[in-house]
Amino acid sequence: MPNKSRLALSVVAPCFNEAAGLEEFHRRVREVCRSVIGDRYEIVLVDDGSRDATWPIMCDIARSNHKVVAIRLSRNHGHQLALTAGLQHCKGERVLIIDADLQDPPELLPAMMKIMDESDADVVYGQRRMRNGETRFKMLTAEMFYRLLQRLTDVPIPVDTGDFRLMSQRAVAVLNGMPEHYRFIRGMVSWIGMTQLAFLYDRGARFAGQTKYPLSKMIRFAIDAITGFSIVPLRFASFMGVCVGLISLVLLSYTLGSWAFGRVVEGWTSLSTIFLVVSSAQLLVLGCIGEYLGRLYMEAKNRPLFVIDKVIRRSPTPTKTKRRR
Repeated sequence: MPNKSRLALSVVAPCFNEAAGLEEFHRRVREVCRSVIGDRYEIVLVDDGSRDATWPIMCDIARSNHKVVAIRLSRNHGHQLALTAGLQHCKGERVLIIDADLQDPPELLPAMMKIMDESDADVVYGQRRMRNGETRFKMLTAEMFYRLLQRLTDVPIPVDTGDFRLMSQRAVAVLNGMPEHYRFIRGMVSWIGMTQLAFLYDRGARFAGQTKYPLSKMIRFAIDAITGFSIVPLRFASFMGVCVGLISLVLLSYTLGSWAFGRVVEGWTSLSTIFLVVSSAQLLVLGCIGEYLGRLYMEAKNRPLFVIDKVIRRSPTPTKTKRRR
């Protein structure tokens, strides 16, 4: 039975330079929450070191609506850590993870709640049928990334999914107990297991502003995902080392045979080719190992995942009682 004294829902939204659409996001989320569960909800907004007016607008919203919690990180820690900060501060029995750009419609909450009620699932994740307002290049690279990730990882991570999902408090508690710094939350949620169901929807275009994931961030995000959930690159490095070693033995046999029979190959072309092949393979293998070693080094420092600068949560206005005469 749900705890009536506890919040029924927390909506967690990381924000980075979302000043243009933040008020509209708050309005739509507030309306859908009121229509579904009344007043037993909270909206947790996390400012990830924005450089525009996101934080002042967030403060105004929090001061005008006691259902809103505004959290400001000390600097830009990245989307996944900002989301982690919100998840560690939410108090609802269920948690809706959603971005503040309104590409994922908050009006889908009732349907997701219904699926969770009927199936007793711990996670209902949004799976995109269409991605409006995005370039062909981004859609193509995203499709390639998800298919590649599915082949590389032992944990089945659903394709065409983002962080938009409804989670039970039990699943959120397990997620908050996972301390790694290089976080790929949609993969971490898949790793948890439990009952997880897909919810198909059409993703819209951004309400305002520009994407916060340029190509460089997408590449870093992909590297974090692959290295966090797969050791296949290390196995590939080992396989390449074996292959290059076998090729080197063949070339060595050829070189010694030529020397023994007095047919030494003149010129530097063959030697340069061998040197370039072997050295390139070595650098590739070392770079792959370095990616994993660097992550181990950062994890060994055991630094906090993020630093919170400010938290604004307005207490609800107490109801006035008439004095008895």
